[in-house]
Amino acid sequence: QLEAEAARLRSDLQAAEREHSQAQIMLARREEEMASLRRRIEDDFGLVSFEGDAGAPGQEPLPFEGLVEKLPRVELLPPDIEKQLQERRLQLRRMGPVNPEAQREYREVRERVEFLTSQVDDLRRAEAQIHEVIAELDVLMEREFRKTFEAVAVEFRQAFTRLFGGGSARLVLTNPEDLTHSGIDIEARLPGRRSQSLAMLSGGERSLTATALIFALLKVSPTPFCVLDEVDAMLDESNVTRFVEMLRELSRETQFILITHNRLTVQAAEVVYGVSMGADSASKVISMQLDEVEKEAVA
Repeated sequence: QLEAEAARLRSDLQAAEREHSQAQIMLARREEEMASLRRRIEDDFGLVSFEGDAGAPGQEPLPFEGLVEKLPRVELLPPDIEKQLQERRLQLRRMGPVNPEAQREYREVRERVEFLTSQVDDLRRAEAQIHEVIAELDVLMEREFRKTFEAVAVEFRQAFTRLFGGGSARLVLTNPEDLTHSGIDIEARLPGRRSQSLAMLSGGERSLTATALIFALLKVSPTPFCVLDEVDAMLDESNVTRFVEMLRELSRETQFILITHNRLTVQAAEVVYGVSMGADSASKVISMQLDEVEKEAVA
């Protein structure tokens, strides 16, 4: 009985060993099939490692772990499966290899876009505020310009009449509808003559008209001092007399520095500076306070 039992056990052991050997062969075959499948998947994904290269710095592993186990079981493959696979492989190859830095680069670009967008919004708000300030300044400038222009126009008419001993003149806006882009013309009517533009007047008449405009500006807005360079050079004696009279009136608030060769203008000055050349051909500056000379003469 013992020998029979031992023979049976040896037979069972041999059968188990055969089954174990067959199982190992099947396992090796399945592992080879799995490895082949993995290689095909890697090829289809552009030679990217199936598990992902976890050791690469800054690179996130590709999400393939456990993906195969989650796929649905397919009993019957479609007849055109190979064609579809070829098309998908071609599409993947056209897309190129997977860029492991794409996610990080995308985040950086997105942050940069968000930052620039906020900057653009700030600039647009600043632009709107600047336009509001410009509009307010335009209104203020137009109001102040009109106010000053009207005041100067009144003083100009009076100064012109006094300097010419008659006649009239006026300031005219070239574009009264848009004061910020308007120019100014002068229309003058000399005593005994018709109205003319400034270009039609003689040199002396233009000089005296310009002087009337300067005096009008000083009347409206006096300045600490004013320099006039031979504005009386082309004036006759009567015009110079009227010029000096207005000059004395305005000198109460403005100091005038005149360059002149006219005797009447020099006599009206308080201090005279002259330049002469001596025997050695060297220039010499001479100054004289006429008001003190007059006092000494009276004494």
